[in-house]
Amino acid sequence: MKIAASELVLNPDGSVYHLNLRPEHIAPVIIFVGDPDRVEKITRHFDTIEFTTQKREFRTQTGTCGGHRLTVISTGIGPDNIDIVLNELDALVNIDLETRTPREILTALKVIRIGTSGSLQEDIPVGAFLASRYALDINGMLHAYRTETLRHPAMEEAFIAHTSWDRDKARPLFIPGSPTLLDLFRGPEIYQGITATAGGFYGPQGRVLRLPLQDPSLNRKIDGFSFDSHKITNLEMETSAIYGLSHLLGHEAISLNAIIANRATGHFAPDPKQVVEQLIVYALEKIMEI
Repeated sequence: MKIAASELVLNPDGSVYHLNLRPEHIAPVIIFVGDPDRVEKITRHFDTIEFTTQKREFRTQTGTCGGHRLTVISTGIGPDNIDIVLNELDALVNIDLETRTPREILTALKVIRIGTSGSLQEDIPVGAFLASRYALDINGMLHAYRTETLRHPAMEEAFIAHTSWDRDKARPLFIPGSPTLLDLFRGPEIYQGITATAGGFYGPQGRVLRLPLQDPSLNRKIDGFSFDSHKITNLEMETSAIYGLSHLLGHEAISLNAIIANRATGHFAPDPKQVVEQLIVYALEKIMEI
């Protein structure tokens, strides 16, 4: 069935609306960063850069690194931006943009997020790396889609009971990362855990400036949750949207977190840029093994 112009919006040059990309502009392995300025911090390690574009916060560069063709895209902040980026990337590889029809043979992208995050556990220090084994969705964006295949009922019910989750909020979802990519990023140099994804930076992550919180003790409850020895290790704003949409669309995804704050101890990295740079180097070395 042909997808209407109002649903799949294209620019006059045939590129997808927000990302300004055509199918030939992207590689099968895509690195996500939040900050547009972080794109060059990754691609400066590349051997060549063949394509660059930017529209709003969405900056893209594609090139080669160690013989591998890679794309780096800045997503901006939050699950709503991930909804834009992943749907448009999927359209580039799985929809014929000329006929506006889905392709019969689908392509699976590999998506690797390199981002910053705050630890919720005292034993995960500032400066550590963490791969998200699961993502905990507490922002609700994914409920715009059919989530039956994302459900982990036992885990969800345990979390709802443990936190006395308010019925007016979206139901929490636990979504695993790609087993293949998790195996690639496994070792003594990197933690694995459950990453909670909030829909905002202040109240949704338990920060109080002038507005009172719906549940002032929620962060403490989240810190204390455990299921089959898995703890919620860190909190940020993109991972569950990446995992959920990648799962629904048939792509592989992993989220790599540079821990620049520890919410349990109140510490913040003295040089967060250095922690991010170290994670970039580590991630690129591992990506060369794909």
